[in-house]
Order: sequence, then C-alpha cells, then structure tokens
Amino acid sequence: MTVTIKSPEEQQRMRAAGRAAGAVLSMIQPHVRPGVSTAELDRLCHEFIVGELGCIAAPLNYGGSAGRQPFPKSICTSINHVVCHGIPGDKLLKRGDIVNVDITVIKDGFHGDTSQMFYVGEPAVLARRLTETTREAMFAGIRKVRPGARLGDVGHAVQQLAEARGYSVVREYCGHGIGRAFHEDPQVLHYGRPGTGLELVSGMTFTVEPMLNAGRPEVKLLPDGWTVVTKDHSLSAQWEHTVLVTDTGYEILTLRDGETPP
Repeated sequence: MTVTIKSPEEQQRMRAAGRAAGAVLSMIQPHVRPGVSTAELDRLCHEFIVGELGCIAAPLNYGGSAGRQPFPKSICTSINHVVCHGIPGDKLLKRGDIVNVDITVIKDGFHGDTSQMFYVGEPAVLARRLTETTREAMFAGIRKVRPGARLGDVGHAVQQLAEARGYSVVREYCGHGIGRAFHEDPQVLHYGRPGTGLELVSGMTFTVEPMLNAGRPEVKLLPDGWTVVTKDHSLSAQWEHTVLVTDTGYEILTLRDGETPP
C-alpha cells in the first residue's frame, strides 16, 4: 500500500478542488425537483463544472476495462434503492424519491469528491430517517480522524451508529484515498474494530462515504457494469466528504457554503 502524503502546496490545491466539488452540489440543489430527469441534472452539472468552474468532470469516461464500458456521464445519480454509481438518464424524479448526487471534479490536477442526498418533495418518514442517519454516521467517522488514530476507528464509529439505529452498512464499497488520482490508497472501510487498520498521518487525504441500507447489507451490480442496487430492494442512502488529516485533527475539504456538521 502506497499512501500519498500531501505537501502544504498540494493541500492547498486539494482545498480548491474540494470547494469546487461542493459548489456543484450547491448549484444543483434547486434543480432537484419532481419531473426533472437525471440526464438534465447531469447536463446542468457538466456545464457548471466545465464552463463556470473551469474544471474537469472526473467520472466522464472513467474506468473502462475489459467487459465494462467507461462511465458515460459527468455525475452519478442514485435513486431510492440504488446504492451508488447510478447512471443519469431519461428517468424522471418523482415526489417522495430520495437521490444521491455524487460529484468529483479535477481542478489543477487534483480531485475533489463529495456527495449529498436530496429529497424530491416530501420524503417518507423511513426515507428521511435513513438519510439523516447516514449523514450523522459519516460525520461520526470523520470526527475520529486525527494523527495516530487508525482507519478501524473511523469504520467502527460509522458502523456503531448505523447498526444502533437498525440500519446495515454496505461492505463491498468504501471510501478511498484521493489526490492527483481519483482513487488512491488507502481503502476506507465503513465498518471495523477500534485500534486496527492503517495509522493516520498528517497530510493524508481520503473520502468518508458510508452507504447505509434500510434492509439487508447485500447489494448487486446491474448488467450496465456500474449501477449498484440493494438485493432486497430496500432504500439506500450515502453521503460523502473529502477529508484532510491535519496536525491536530481533520479538515473537511468539501464543506458547502452554509453546511454545518451535526
């Protein structure tokens, strides 16, 4: 495992990339409403990322390999029982949906990665509770970040809060190191035991992005090679921030204007 430690100059570039990613979510929020297609959300985000911010949409044409086409859009939109990596298309949002919009931009060679859950109209009580718990779980994990802590501390904090509320943690997908590359070491699991795993060091940057299911934790990959859904068709929610390990704790690089951690 090779974990990159960012220099002060690289940290500044990561801050700029993180602010840009957060700005995209702030921009798209008023457009997430009933009757809008996820393809339209993708178009608006792409134009803002490229035109307004002068950045690159990292997901577009990312990850092609044998048997799998590159990701075809600039953002991910994951609705209701879609866990992650939903591909924008003609599907129209309807009242009561919950949708995760996942943004990754490249600015001056560095990546900023963040995602947010949105309500389309008024959500059901279960959907709201799952969404709010997932956000709390993300921040519970982030609050464990400091030099000398271990990744198991982060994962345990997420898992403990989620399972205490009756939700399950998706095991197959996790957070990741980030910087000049979209996905770097280490893998950041959202479950684990305290005091285990990689020791955190000032200058590391990685994402904390738990996926919680209202039902069982098992997921399946659809034939498009990207879209991941819950096996039991239960609701799923995800939140994500990019985090920097500082000398004294942590800094969230993708906070949006007006966003206050719980």
